[in-house]
Amino acid sequence: MMRLKFPYGISNFYRIITENYFYVDRSNHIRLIEEAGDQLLFLRPRRFGKSLLLSMLENYYDVAKADEFDKLFGKLAIGQNPTPKHNQYLVMTWDFSNVNPKGEAQQIQQRLYHYINRCIQDFADKYQTLLPINIHIDPEDAIDSFFSMLSAVRQTPYHLYLLIDEYDNFANELMMGRSEINPERYKTLISTEGSLKTLFKTVKSASGGRGLERVFLTGASPILMSDMTTAYNIAENIYLKPYFNDLCGFKEPEVQAVLNQVVAECELSPEYGKEALKLMQAFYNAYCFSDMDNELIYNPTLTLYFLKHLQQHCKFPRQMLDDNLTMDLNKLFYLSRLPNGRAIIKQALNGTPPLTLSLLANRFGLEQMLKNTQSNQFIISLLYYLGILTLDGETELRQLRFKIPNLVVQKLYVEHLFEMLLPQDTKREEVRLLAEEFYQSGELQPICDFMTKRYFKVFDNRDYKEVNELTIKTAFLTVLFNDAWYMMDSETPTERRYADLTLLVRPDFRHTILKNFIFEFKHLKLSHVNLSGEKLKQLSLAELEALKPVKEKLAESKKQLLDYRTDLELKYDNVFKLQLISVVAVGFDRLVWKKI
Repeated sequence: MMRLKFPYGISNFYRIITENYFYVDRSNHIRLIEEAGDQLLFLRPRRFGKSLLLSMLENYYDVAKADEFDKLFGKLAIGQNPTPKHNQYLVMTWDFSNVNPKGEAQQIQQRLYHYINRCIQDFADKYQTLLPINIHIDPEDAIDSFFSMLSAVRQTPYHLYLLIDEYDNFANELMMGRSEINPERYKTLISTEGSLKTLFKTVKSASGGRGLERVFLTGASPILMSDMTTAYNIAENIYLKPYFNDLCGFKEPEVQAVLNQVVAECELSPEYGKEALKLMQAFYNAYCFSDMDNELIYNPTLTLYFLKHLQQHCKFPRQMLDDNLTMDLNKLFYLSRLPNGRAIIKQALNGTPPLTLSLLANRFGLEQMLKNTQSNQFIISLLYYLGILTLDGETELRQLRFKIPNLVVQKLYVEHLFEMLLPQDTKREEVRLLAEEFYQSGELQPICDFMTKRYFKVFDNRDYKEVNELTIKTAFLTVLFNDAWYMMDSETPTERRYADLTLLVRPDFRHTILKNFIFEFKHLKLSHVNLSGEKLKQLSLAELEALKPVKEKLAESKKQLLDYRTDLELKYDNVFKLQLISVVAVGFDRLVWKKI
C-alpha cells in the first residue's frame, strides 16, 4: 500500500495532484458552479479549503493547462464527463489576504494597487504568446492597468475568468481585529472614491462585454459585499445552497476511509481506529452550511492536521486545536464588545436555551456593526459565517437553530470567556492547577472555595442579579475545560434529558489516573433559604448542607445523575467509570457539592 501524503497547509491543486497528495474529489461540483451563474459569492469560515477550491477552478479553466487536462483531472469525477468550458479561459487570481490591511487608508490603497499590478504582470508573462498586444502597467494606477489588460484579452478568442480569494480580508481585519475598531479607515476604503469600491466597480464594468465573463469570490462573511452594493451588486450568493454544503470540507465516510488507511500504516488495532474517529467527531465534525441539508462536515484543515500527526507518530496529537485557528479568538473579542454579545456567547456555550433565528441575515454592513444596540439576528448570523456557530436543524416553528459545532470551537469560547473574566495570568494558572488536582482526586472543594472567594466576584452586577444554574455551570465549564485530557460536553443528550456537564477522558489517556465525571448543577436564591448573604457565609459546610432546600436539591440532582449514568454507560459500552457530582449554589455566595 502506498504511504499517504497529506497536504496540510498546501492549497495548490496542481501540486497536490501531480505530487500524489491525498485529495478528496470535489470536481463534480464544477458543473453545478457553472450552472449557478457567471458572478458568484461563496462564503465559508477561514481555513476551510476555499483557496484549494479556487486553485482547482483555475487549473480546470486555464487555457494554458489544456495539454495537462488528463494528468490533472483524468482520475477525477469531472474528468470522466467534462464541461465544454474546460480550458477555455484566461484566468487571473487575486488573493486579498496578501495585502497588508494595517496603516492609513492611503497606504492600504497603495499596497492594494501594487498587488493588483503584480497580478497583471504575472498574467502578461503567463499568456504572452496568446496576447497580440502588450499590456501597459501604470505603477500609480492599477485600474488603468486592468483596463489595458482587458483590451489585450479582447484581442484573443478567449474571455477572462477572475477568481478573488478572501475578498473581505480588509473588513475582517479593520473591523474585527484584536485592537480597537477602526471604522474610519474602512469607510475610506469603501467610499465612492475609495480603492476597494473603485476596484469592484471596475470588475462590474468589465463584465459588461469588456472581456470579463466569469467571477468567483470567496470570503468569510457578507459584510464587505453589503457595503459595496452600489459598486458590485451582480454576485449571486451560493453559500447556503444544499448542493454546495460539502463543496469545502470532508464528509464522515471520507474521513473514516482515510483514517482506516493511516491506522493500517501504523499497524494499530481496528479498535484504535474507532476511538480515533470518535475523537475526530468530537473535535472537528458537525458543521452544516444549509438549512436544507443535514449532512455534517468536518473542518478539512484540522482533519489533515490530525491525520498527518497520527501518521507520523502513530498516536493522537496532544493539542487538538491547530495553532492556525487561534486567531478566531479576535472575532469573539470583537463580538463580546457588542451590546448583548457576551450574553449570546454565554448562551451558545451553555446550549440552553438554543440560539434560534427566523432568518439568517445575509446583508449587513458597517452601519449595522457600529449600532449601539445589536439585534440577535446580526450577532448570531455573524457567528455562523465565521464558523463559530453552525446550523443545527429547526424548531417546531421552523426557526433555524444554532450550536457550537465541536470541541475545537468550544475551546475558543471558553478561553475567551476565561481570559475576559480572569485577565491575570497568575490567577488562571492557579485555578488550572486546582483543576488538574481535581481530575485525579475527584475532590472539588478547593475549586468551590476559589469560585466563591475569588471567581464569582469578577462577574458583573447583571450576572449577580440573574444568577441561575446556567451561570454556575458556565463558571465551572471555563475552569474545568481541558481538551488535552478530556472530551467535555455541555448539555450532553441522554435517553431522558440532558446532562449538565460531562468530562470524558480522551482515549489516549484512559490508562492514567484521570477520572470521568458527570455534573448536575442546581441553584437556590437567598430567599429560598431565608438567609442573608452575610449569615450564609457564617455557616459551616455541614450546616449549609443540612438546610432543607439544599438537601432537596441534592436529592433531586442525585436522581437525575443516576439516570444519566445508566444512559451514558450504555451509550459508551461501559468504557467509562463515571463519577457523579452534584453542585448546589446558594446565591453567588456558597457552593455545596456531593459525590455520589
